[in-house]
Amino acid sequence: MRDPLSALSDAFTSFLFGKVETTRLPVRTSTGQAQAVYLPTAAPGLGDSGVIIGREVYSGKGYIYDPFQLYGQQLPAPHWLVLGESGNGKSALEKTYVLRQLRFRDRQVVVLDAQGEDGVGEWNLIAQELGITPIRLDPTAALNGGIRLNPLDPSITTTGQLALLRTIIEVAMGHGLDERSGFALKVAHAYVTATITERQPVLMDIVEQLRHPKPESAEAMNVDIDDVRAWGLDVALVLDRLVDGDLRGMFDGPTTVGIDLDAPLIVFDLSHIDRNSIAMPILMAIVGVWLEHTWIRPDRKKRIFLVEEAWHIINSPFVAQLFQRLLKFGRRLGLSFVAVVHHLSDVVDGAAAKEAAAILKMASTRTIYAQKTDEARATGRVIGLPRWAVEIIPTLTPGIAVWDVNGNVQVVKHLITEAERPLVFTDRAMTEGSAADPDDLLPDDLRAAELETEQRAARIENQQRLNESSQSTVA
Repeated sequence: MRDPLSALSDAFTSFLFGKVETTRLPVRTSTGQAQAVYLPTAAPGLGDSGVIIGREVYSGKGYIYDPFQLYGQQLPAPHWLVLGESGNGKSALEKTYVLRQLRFRDRQVVVLDAQGEDGVGEWNLIAQELGITPIRLDPTAALNGGIRLNPLDPSITTTGQLALLRTIIEVAMGHGLDERSGFALKVAHAYVTATITERQPVLMDIVEQLRHPKPESAEAMNVDIDDVRAWGLDVALVLDRLVDGDLRGMFDGPTTVGIDLDAPLIVFDLSHIDRNSIAMPILMAIVGVWLEHTWIRPDRKKRIFLVEEAWHIINSPFVAQLFQRLLKFGRRLGLSFVAVVHHLSDVVDGAAAKEAAAILKMASTRTIYAQKTDEARATGRVIGLPRWAVEIIPTLTPGIAVWDVNGNVQVVKHLITEAERPLVFTDRAMTEGSAADPDDLLPDDLRAAELETEQRAARIENQQRLNESSQSTVA
């Protein structure tokens, strides 16, 4: 029985202030049902400093991304991997991203453009708009005054030149150089760089030395001159392809005068090269080392190196190792590497699986457009996407992608301005993003497609949460 004094005190308090406490029976329910009492929330964005990409599908907020602004805070590395099947908007994203980055004065971009038709690369319109002439590497035009890049250019250190020559040979041969072949190449290169000073040494000089080594080259290691000649024969045959074979004209002379490495945008047009031939990784190796020693400098500029059809790089162990070295410049000299790949299986199941894994690990930002269900699941396992993101990837409509920025996962709709449209989309029938471009749809159709994606995503995410919480209850 309650104390009479306490009962009187409670009655007086209730009279003055009203009843201060109610007694209710407990209610038991599941978390799936109780989630309705929480207000809608959205995950935090990446901040408001940098380049606008579009908007988050769930919240409608603007989505801003810049690896240089996020580096050190939310990003351990500024490198970026873009995945997805053709026709879903990868090209449009890359082009608008570069155009928007170039509005900052301290930005500079190099693009390896491996796609195109009508005799020009896919980035030709953007280069023209910025008053830039692409560096078009074309074996047929090189003999008639076309562009040349000299692997023995004096602007590349002697160590870099030798490393580049080894990479070219190893890519072409499909295996590493043995000690004897490596020795023959080293002594031929040393002799050429020491004796040819009145002009730029060229590849033909190396080939001649491999064919006709000097006696002092043999004496240095106390071996016979015929042995040195035999060791260098295979190396000479490989380099001869660049001098007198199907790649002649592009690398067998002095570097073309007038290549502007200070331009805000540098486009290497590789569209005239067969993408499935050994020529492509050889070109990638030469361009990569040439850029490493002539373009990347400690001048406080933020540089972006964007590579189309990047699986051509990562599929070759020797070229992949070279680009791994380039990626390490990201921390020291402000380089962001952007690799564009159709299918992750192209690289993780290729000849350079170990090197590919290292490169993928360095990419802290991953953007995934629509993929088939099996490919989406494989992608999710490799890069560690949450289940809801893996399940939504096959349902994505063109222009919408899953963005994973060091664990911050969002679904983002890419937006394109009217000024960018003529530069981003062309009337070429076979280029990615012509007919399939989401902004070519009527407004009602576009909104309907977006709503369908949003509803699918919400259903998938809610079902996953319900499944995970079905066993727990709240009082």
